[in-house]
Amino acid sequence: MQFIRFFTEFIKHPKNIGAVSPSSKKLAKKIVEAICFKKAQCIVELGPGTGSFTKELMKRKAHTTKLILIENNTVFYNKLRQQYEHEPNVIIIYGSAENLGLYMKNLNIETIDYIVSGLPFTSLNPVVASRILQNVKECLEEGEFITFQYSLVKKSFIHQFFDTITHEKVWINLPPAYVLNCRQGTKRVS
Repeated sequence: MQFIRFFTEFIKHPKNIGAVSPSSKKLAKKIVEAICFKKAQCIVELGPGTGSFTKELMKRKAHTTKLILIENNTVFYNKLRQQYEHEPNVIIIYGSAENLGLYMKNLNIETIDYIVSGLPFTSLNPVVASRILQNVKECLEEGEFITFQYSLVKKSFIHQFFDTITHEKVWINLPPAYVLNCRQGTKRVS
């Protein structure tokens, strides 16, 4: 059912969805691997889609950690609300990642420890992608941005916003994907 819903939304919005199937469990586990859940007070997920990463975040996050999900697809947003709106410290926002700074200001959140992203930077309009990454950079300060891409074509583009990027390939995904861990300076949240 999840695959059908995802594939249907991909057909309708290929530039915004960016993949034909949801992320694998292996990719989701690799995405959250770098997060220090004991110390994280606020985690944001951009473009959670069907919730592959959200499930892993929910399994591991502390009860007091805020998890903010920002989704601009109505079908995915409604599904996320059904699943998570009654969970403590989970906030689901229907909107664009371009407005991340505004959402954090409205929620009185000054510090984000990690931003996890499933956004398809390769297919996004470059102006939109730049606004999103600028917002991410400004909101993180010393935190870490973790995203995945199906190729490294946009790595240098993302590098314009972050001093340090490391990447690792996850083969067990359709298609295989690169997980990029991005930071400002050399500090790492631990």
